[in-house]
Amino acid sequence: MQPQETTDYKKLLTEVIQKQMVILGPTITLAKARNVKGLTVDDNGNVTQIDGQPQELIQRLVDQFVQLSGLIVKKTMEPLLSEFPEEKVNQANAQKSQTG
Repeated sequence: MQPQETTDYKKLLTEVIQKQMVILGPTITLAKARNVKGLTVDDNGNVTQIDGQPQELIQRLVDQFVQLSGLIVKKTMEPLLSEFPEEKVNQANAQKSQTG
């Protein structure tokens, strides 16, 4: 990989991480970004080193945030779902299973 290509990928990855830091906060974002094997990220969200195929690293980073957003949706929905009796939720799930 050429040096300019590496720099471009670092910039792209850094931009993704820093935007997520605004949305999710630095603690969660940095923890998720640092879960990606092959990425080295400083405390400001700058990618300082990449080791591996950049496209794979980008996908792994995106997967970390997608995985997290699923948990966020679940957590935000729990209070709403708790207002319904479990019987109604089970009936709704059963109907959904039959139609889907």
